[in-house]
Amino acid sequence: MIPAVDLADAAWFKSSHSNNGGNCVEVAPGLLGLAPVRDSKDPEGPALIFPVEAWRSFVAGIQAGEFGDV
Repeated sequence: MIPAVDLADAAWFKSSHSNNGGNCVEVAPGLLGLAPVRDSKDPEGPALIFPVEAWRSFVAGIQAGEFGDV
């Protein structure tokens, strides 16, 4: 289990490819070994925290088309 993480000062960003009508996620880099992810439409809402290697694998899968048309 990943311990609680303070994201108050996180620097969130969206992909430069995020031009799909607002259905975006944001990621906050710079947290050692962790990849916080949140819904860009709800920045005050919850964030999911993934191990950075799991997030990298997920992004690579998307780029490789492993999930079909997303």
